[in-house]
Amino acid sequence: MDVVVRTLVDTAPGRDGLVRRRVEMPTGSAVEAAAGPGGELWYVIDGAGLLTSGDGPGTPIRRDTALWLPPGARYRLTASPGMLSLDSVTLPAATGIPDDTGVPRLAQLADCAVEVTGDRRFRVLFGPGNGCEAATQFVGEIPPGRAPLHSHTYDEVVLVLDGEGVLHAGPVEHPLAPGTCIHLPPGQQHCLENTGQSTLWVLGVFHPGGSPAAKATAS
Repeated sequence: MDVVVRTLVDTAPGRDGLVRRRVEMPTGSAVEAAAGPGGELWYVIDGAGLLTSGDGPGTPIRRDTALWLPPGARYRLTASPGMLSLDSVTLPAATGIPDDTGVPRLAQLADCAVEVTGDRRFRVLFGPGNGCEAATQFVGEIPPGRAPLHSHTYDEVVLVLDGEGVLHAGPVEHPLAPGTCIHLPPGQQHCLENTGQSTLWVLGVFHPGGSPAAKATAS
């Protein structure tokens, strides 16, 4: 089997925006490349593998490992036995802020502090002052229910990891399920409603970087 790469959303086709892809790597397969000019934020959705950069030894990666690949950083990803599923978000070149080391960085979801805004919780994996100045990557937990409509100043792409719900954005409502990917442009009034009985888990990436709690509530 070959490595399969699917583009889920391109926020600015033909220009320079956020591009989210799903990467499926079967046992023993490898991807070797250099990060784009804006850098890339990756996340292991399932499986395990090895990240190698430069001449150093490989670093194991597993489910809920996040990776920041600075602009131009060369890397190699190798899949361990079983399917390795990853989320990849390429950042616009314009947001590429010089990296002090050019070396990929890793973060584990379980090691990240829980932050709270209203009845919602989130953990920042990477962001300004936390390993990546160009953008923010976070995992959010949304309990059953609906929050007020609000907007953000940043450009955001959201991937549903688990749970079910509805996206309210404009006159149309969009169902949410694992694998659903949505784009929330700056200023877009929206809310994610959890219509299930358990937590709705989402993986978000936005730029410019900042706090997921920063928002303007609709009047």
